[in-house]
Amino acid sequence: MSIQGFSEVSTIFDEKLRVGIYGGTFAPVHNGHVAAAEAFMKQMKLDYLYVIPTYLPPHKTVDFADDPIHRLRMCELAFAGIDGVVVSDMEIRRGGKSYTYDTLNGLAGEDKKLFMLCGTDMVLTFDTWYKFEDILKLCYPCYVRRENDKIIENRIIAKITEYYEKYGVMFRRILTETIEISSTDIRGAVSEGRDISDMVPALVAKYIKENRLYE
Repeated sequence: MSIQGFSEVSTIFDEKLRVGIYGGTFAPVHNGHVAAAEAFMKQMKLDYLYVIPTYLPPHKTVDFADDPIHRLRMCELAFAGIDGVVVSDMEIRRGGKSYTYDTLNGLAGEDKKLFMLCGTDMVLTFDTWYKFEDILKLCYPCYVRRENDKIIENRIIAKITEYYEKYGVMFRRILTETIEISSTDIRGAVSEGRDISDMVPALVAKYIKENRLYE
């Protein structure tokens, strides 16, 4: 069903659309990202999910040779065929630093419930984000773990408890099989000439090779 079709159904039954937002650098997108997105959609019962590559992440340093259009194209390839996923260039078109508040504010509406997916590092640093208290008013925050580390687990629990006590908002955990992959590892593997076929979708691996990315 098209997004327009979802809107029509929502109007008929007077229900709000459940819309997910999954932003990130995606440099490159990998199997862990795809698994997290699919679990997010299923467990939060999303009508559709925006996957949004950043133009310039506020809290990360990107390689001087980074091309956001390549990251966008790889996301389009990785999520092609997954029903309900919309890969959006809204932050790339906007340019400048990609603040989550601006993106959520642009997507918000009375007919929608917004759900935002974060990674571990984002949960731990969320209270340093631009207008983070306003972000909490715009969406239901969720998070996913892609590593097995008891020390980090304790830090996450403590931080989530702090957010709940201070702001009355609970971060919901999305449960997935642990896939310990990082974009940094993939870039390193490519630069060393190692195989990445078990780390990224096949079409993404092909795109990286054909465009000689991360060499």
